[in-house]
Amino acid sequence: MAKERVTLTITGMTCGHCVAAVKKALAAVPGVGEVEVTLSPPRAVVSCDSSGTTVEMLTKATAEEGYPSSPAAG
Repeated sequence: MAKERVTLTITGMTCGHCVAAVKKALAAVPGVGEVEVTLSPPRAVVSCDSSGTTVEMLTKATAEEGYPSSPAAG
């Protein structure tokens, strides 16, 4: 299992409920281990199995929860 850390910039989060919803959505993606979500800056850092989890799977999970995301620059 190849471990990878992916940082996503999240759009639309305004409160602790938003943070919890994004964290829960990302944690439900197969292959995801640790998830850290912060409101300021609005981002998520995800530790996952890069052989089975894709960035597209992660961004789809946040978008379906109502919080679009994209890979963070840099």
